Amino acid sequence: MESEKKLLSIIVPVYNEEKNVPLFYEKIKVVLDALNYAWEIVFINDGSRDNSIFELEKIAEKDARVRMIDFSRNFGKEIAVTAGINSCRGDACIVLDADLQHPIEMIPEFIKKWEAGVEVVVGVREKNKGEGFIKKAGSYFFYKMINRISDMEIVTRATDFRLIDRVVIDEFNKLSERNRMTRALIDWLGFRREYIQFEANERIHGVPAYSFWKLVHLAFNSVISFSLFPLKLAGYLGVIITFLSGILGVFIILDRYIFKEVGFSGSAILAVVILFLIGIVLICLGLIALYIANIHAEVTNRPMYIVRKKKRVIPESLRSHNIS
Repeated sequence: MESEKKLLSIIVPVYNEEKNVPLFYEKIKVVLDALNYAWEIVFINDGSRDNSIFELEKIAEKDARVRMIDFSRNFGKEIAVTAGINSCRGDACIVLDADLQHPIEMIPEFIKKWEAGVEVVVGVREKNKGEGFIKKAGSYFFYKMINRISDMEIVTRATDFRLIDRVVIDEFNKLSERNRMTRALIDWLGFRREYIQFEANERIHGVPAYSFWKLVHLAFNSVISFSLFPLKLAGYLGVIITFLSGILGVFIILDRYIFKEVGFSGSAILAVVILFLIGIVLICLGLIALYIANIHAEVTNRPMYIVRKKKRVIPESLRSHNIS
């Protein structure tokens, strides 16, 4: 019976995709109907300025399995995906874009890994048709940087095209950050994870919602959210400047009172003293940054730990009493 089937939720953020939405629905409906699962599609209209909302309403009217969340304005893709995950009812959900760049026909592969016990199945973009050199290079250097300065590893070219199990959804819904990178938060949660390589399709209609500057803004938010290195940078610079100026100061003192060969001018000595004091100031800023880092960790309010499942252990002495 249909009611006994597991429910699969499809989460689709939409921003100015009026021409793509009908194509997306018709294509994904064929794939989902072929699965042995009940399914729902949750469209999130992220303040679209075109007729996307009307296209979504037409689809929702003729198919009860389609639900729609309509934002009052554009809040951004990360918030739209978050809203979809918060509201989905499935045993698992799959996040993908409405522009048809994520290959819908690969959904059965994601489900196959999930059925084998994987809790997070991540789509990794091997190649993106039509991707410009600047965006490709920026993506490469961003992942290199974030993995170097962050305490967690984010797989290069990993995308939002992913399946997450219900247990991961429930834990994700406890996270409270406003400025967020959804895929990084899911990675932070942990759980069993596997990857599927895919080649992104070319966009059929419209233009990408993420402009260059939006991607830069997302990168900055990600660095701030997942690394305390920017806060500590002043302290690191202070230690380096203080160390180097201290060595130079010792050399000046030795030359002035013992060797008397170079003969440093008064302005040169003053410059070294100023450098030394700047180093001390930066070290103090670094110490203040450590306190701010602790405040940041508390305000972020992420859970201190994640539990996959709870299991009650009955002491051996009580097992004979058949305590349930």
